Amino acid sequence: MIDKTSIIFNMETADPDDVLTLCMLSHHPRVNLCGITITPGSIQQVALVSHVLKLLELDIPIASKNILHPKECVSEWHYKWLGKIPMDNALKGISADRLIGTAIANDIHTKIVSGAGLGCVAQYLDQQAAARQCARYPLEEIVVQGGFAGDSVVPPEHRLAKFAGKETCPTFNLNADRKAAQLVIDTNQIRCKRFVSKNVCHGVIYDQEMHERIKPFKDRNVGLAMMYAGMEHYLQNKSGKAFHDPLAACVAIDATICGWAEVALYTQKGEWGSRLIERNDESPDTFISIAVDRARFEQILVGLDIDE
Repeated sequence: MIDKTSIIFNMETADPDDVLTLCMLSHHPRVNLCGITITPGSIQQVALVSHVLKLLELDIPIASKNILHPKECVSEWHYKWLGKIPMDNALKGISADRLIGTAIANDIHTKIVSGAGLGCVAQYLDQQAAARQCARYPLEEIVVQGGFAGDSVVPPEHRLAKFAGKETCPTFNLNADRKAAQLVIDTNQIRCKRFVSKNVCHGVIYDQEMHERIKPFKDRNVGLAMMYAGMEHYLQNKSGKAFHDPLAACVAIDATICGWAEVALYTQKGEWGSRLIERNDESPDTFISIAVDRARFEQILVGLDIDE
């Protein structure tokens, strides 16, 4: 019997990455997808995610950070791919802190994968603190797509040319809610924090060649088939897509996809960086990716065991 990882997916809909990640996670043989939090959580976003879950034949709780958010926050690509989204699917769901807390109560090893700003996670941490219910490390692990590993952290053989000489860089998901990001970075209420850095994820491109490699496996489950169909649509007009969030999701399933450095994250002038640190057994573990095994990533993406 395959051991499954319980995962909450924290997502947004400004680009295709997150919905494609949702498709992949939905029926992955090694994943129990137990909840979705949406940032910022507009009624249109909730309707979209609810519609996708219906297509995926999945019934799991949804939480919105702010269902009254005044902007739609859904990219046009989603409508071009999926067509008109029924607004009767715009269920308000439950609060983010309740969703996360319930999932952890059901499985103390639950992980969060974040492909969005960290406001929903911060809501949970704030609520725990307000209720004086903080136990040490109530959350097993968070995997965040975001952060940056510069030249002082990444060995020369793993550096991307586009980031040569850089120690800091803006990263979308951390800058989307800087206060929430800093809370997640600083808290001791998460045992392990993994940041899939810009330096690594920008080197993982889903192009036509990868599409052909994925094709033999696309019918393994409904989620993978839908992810493949989404990329089939995307590649009609684009040469490739940096697969940021699917990489982070696969890291939550198998962290050996990436090489890691233990670091302290910092921010300056709107940019993010990381410094190597020595292990401190009194602090939560914080790691940033410095390399990626592309073949292993694709194995996990399609749900293969390492020996298949």
